[in-house]
Amino acid sequence: MNLQREAEGLKALGTTTAYRQDYAPEVLETFENKHQDNDYWVRFNCPEFTSLCPITGQPDFAEIRINYIPDVRMVESKSLKLYLFSFRNHGDFHEDCVNTIMKDLIRLMDPKYIEVTGIFTPRGGISIYPYANYGRKGTKYEEMAAFRLLRHDMA
Repeated sequence: MNLQREAEGLKALGTTTAYRQDYAPEVLETFENKHQDNDYWVRFNCPEFTSLCPITGQPDFAEIRINYIPDVRMVESKSLKLYLFSFRNHGDFHEDCVNTIMKDLIRLMDPKYIEVTGIFTPRGGISIYPYANYGRKGTKYEEMAAFRLLRHDMA
């Protein structure tokens, strides 16, 4: 199995974990989707996401939900964990974190469709739940993105 991971170019899985101290998209890794002939959902839930408020430096806590329909490449889960952990000391607004995560994952794996939701705990009596999505241009997934964006809070 170790040789197979190496052949895929995976470095984080099965090794000692080195945690980054600031935003580190370079830790993200992919592997080949073995079911490219199927459309199917992959869902990740990170209930312990943290980042820093860029103004006060205070910690922000959230649950980050990532849903995507893969094409050729898929994100490796340990590398995703390390990537999300790299936000711990990173100062960004909630909306920026969600959009950054989505755009980094699009660049990484070029999925057919992806959506990222941040369910941030209240600060100052206000909760913020940013949602961002993307569907590949010129495909049914672009239409799906428009449809889901208009109805994302109905679930």
